[in-house]
Amino acid sequence: MLNNNFTPFPVLTTERLTLRQLTPDDAAAIFSIRSNENVAKYYVDDPAAYTLDKARQHIHHLTRENSSNEWIVWAVALKNHPGLTGTICLWNLSVEHATGEIGYEFKPEYHGKGIAQEALARVIQYGFETMRLNSIEAFPKSANIASIKLLARNGFVKKETFHSERELSGMEIYILDRVQR
Repeated sequence: MLNNNFTPFPVLTTERLTLRQLTPDDAAAIFSIRSNENVAKYYVDDPAAYTLDKARQHIHHLTRENSSNEWIVWAVALKNHPGLTGTICLWNLSVEHATGEIGYEFKPEYHGKGIAQEALARVIQYGFETMRLNSIEAFPKSANIASIKLLARNGFVKKETFHSERELSGMEIYILDRVQR
């Protein structure tokens, strides 16, 4: 049975990172990530339309859903620097099938430094061991080569590419099953 009780909020740690709850103080960093064209090109939203106020609303929405156990979003921070480097989440949780979807975003200055790898490995561990997920899915855009390589390094296997559905066009499905680990 899926364990999706996130109260109290589960703070996770790795050698270099603390994965903690988002706070209103993270709004400027969220704005920095989501308004950056190099990051936002993998979103549906227009980065030029993203504002600091939208970042505040986004954090409020995410923390509300965390508390209702609909999904969980962690702020990723270096242990020696509490400022947000990115976020990582498990969402679209299915209690019936014990599945979830993983998503992540990081400030460009932290790309290529192993931060996403470290955070992803820890959240996968939490998903399988604590939440008891059977599988974790990811839906990167086909053009997001770095994300696809990250998923492959962590055992995710490509299942499908969407070509027709407007919202999913150009996205791929990657799945990591508990038994693959």
